[in-house]
Amino acid sequence: MFHHFFSKRPGNEANCQKKLALRKGAAITVRKVDIHLVGFLALIPFFTIPLAVPMASAGDHGATQVIEKLQTTLLTVMKDGDKLGYRGRYDQLEPVIRASFDMPFISKTVLGKHWETVNDEQWRKFVETFTRLGIATYAANFDSYSGEHFKVITQKEVSSGRILVQTHLIKSDGGKVQLDYLLHRTENGWRVINVIAEGVSDLALKRADYSNFLKNKSFEALIAELNEKIAQYAR
Repeated sequence: MFHHFFSKRPGNEANCQKKLALRKGAAITVRKVDIHLVGFLALIPFFTIPLAVPMASAGDHGATQVIEKLQTTLLTVMKDGDKLGYRGRYDQLEPVIRASFDMPFISKTVLGKHWETVNDEQWRKFVETFTRLGIATYAANFDSYSGEHFKVITQKEVSSGRILVQTHLIKSDGGKVQLDYLLHRTENGWRVINVIAEGVSDLALKRADYSNFLKNKSFEALIAELNEKIAQYAR
């Protein structure tokens, strides 16, 4: 989702310079239209893929099509950002983000060992809240257009059942931001499980941040924190 999730702090417009910021539930901050994240990998242990799920192949372009649809929607939202407003951008992005990211998988990964301690109700609540935060982050950050466009560079199989789609966000001045999307195949098709911006994994940052939060605070406190961030974006 992400959910990246690149996020700006609500109400702070100083995020126009490239920087990395680790905060509770936040992602990386590059320039605010340089891209999100939510919503991820390169180093984190993942879970076994069911044997019934077909393996990836270099000639399978389904993964690339998921990314192209996501990026096309992002550009549309950026171009109509002012007219749509935050709520309109959220509503337009929601179905595409839910269809593009494997949010349950990402949620389990960012929680690390802590996911084993939650009950079913807490788990469902976290996945839904985490998903809404990813959509809210995109809606808040992709709010204007300055001539940017996306370009898919290549896709390659990086491990059994996973494909990396490499893209660039090309800014109006010709500058490029490298955005790599890791996808795996699910029963519902290809889904993003990690976004790596300029070599930095949003999923790794979130996993470290959430684990640190949960050392001293409860799981319910984490969900409350995520809900507060969503509310801040909507203001």
